[in-house]
Amino acid sequence: MTGRGIFITGTDTGIGKTVTAAALLGRLREAGLDAVPMKPIQTGGVRRAGRMESCDLEFCLEMAGLTPAPEEKADMAPWVLEPECSPHLAAGLTGQEITFEPIGEAYRRLAARHDFVVVEGAGGILVPIEGKTTMLDLMVFLGLPVLVVARPCLGTINHTLLSLLALRDAGLEAAGVVFCETEPTVWGDIEKDNLRTIERLGSVPVVGTVPYLEGLGEAGVAPRAFHEICRGTPLDIELLIDQGN
Repeated sequence: MTGRGIFITGTDTGIGKTVTAAALLGRLREAGLDAVPMKPIQTGGVRRAGRMESCDLEFCLEMAGLTPAPEEKADMAPWVLEPECSPHLAAGLTGQEITFEPIGEAYRRLAARHDFVVVEGAGGILVPIEGKTTMLDLMVFLGLPVLVVARPCLGTINHTLLSLLALRDAGLEAAGVVFCETEPTVWGDIEKDNLRTIERLGSVPVVGTVPYLEGLGEAGVAPRAFHEICRGTPLDIELLIDQGN
């Protein structure tokens, strides 16, 4: 694929990919890049005004203060399915067949109009999409560097290293790892060692951390407050820009 972009995946579902995508998007735009989000496959979509909307995409757009035209918004979320489950099951329940061609065409249009595209996957790396096709196949199809979002706590070493191994076996470039706090986290000896060990054994930089955001899943965090948090979030955006094709 042409254009600059990065694919955000995670070691699990609910790992903080959307918050990380929004944080990265905000930092890129503050750095002067015309960066936009993309959610190629969304399950658990919400029906509003007779059309399906991607809640993950809506969060990123709101936090970035973006209001794209309907045609461009459709490119940002080519596949939105209502059942809140794995893509392959959601497709089966709704009688649809998820194909990559609409995703590729939508990405090319976004990349042609903007400086950088932040693409967020669904679930983890080997989440099934259609038949034997997985999220990993979509990553290979798009050919973008991949940023892995992981938890900083106990158990993350195995999950993260396995994720990096799967990416590299598929010939993909691992742009780095981001630790996202999905719950209040005290960085003790375990968390600090997890960071060092993943960098050493995974041969990959930990490019930053995203702190726990209180109230994010309840009343929500206002865009201004979110931006203030993002400004203080240690994310090596220069490295990610350089790697983003």
